Amino acid sequence: MTTNAEGTDGDFAADLAALQRDVARLAETVVKLVQQQTQAAGHRVSEAVGDAREKLASNDAQNRVCAASSAIEACIGHHPLTSVLIAFAVGMSLGQLLSGSRG
Repeated sequence: MTTNAEGTDGDFAADLAALQRDVARLAETVVKLVQQQTQAAGHRVSEAVGDAREKLASNDAQNRVCAASSAIEACIGHHPLTSVLIAFAVGMSLGQLLSGSRG
């Protein structure tokens, strides 16, 4: 009867050791999975922040262009003759540059 009890104790110890190894492997797997998920989430957040930054920069640039355009329109409305003379001078200058490079 003692042999049987010793055999059972040996089987129990072996089963316990196998269980401990399995739990350790499971813990390692869970740690790796959590690390991968954390990295993936970090990449998604970084991409979202980059996209948001680009959109804000784009909106800021659009707002500046609209403000400048409005200011130019207002200036043209207040000084139409000056605006026409400036446009004429720029056109003549460009014409001189382009015709001078051909000849």
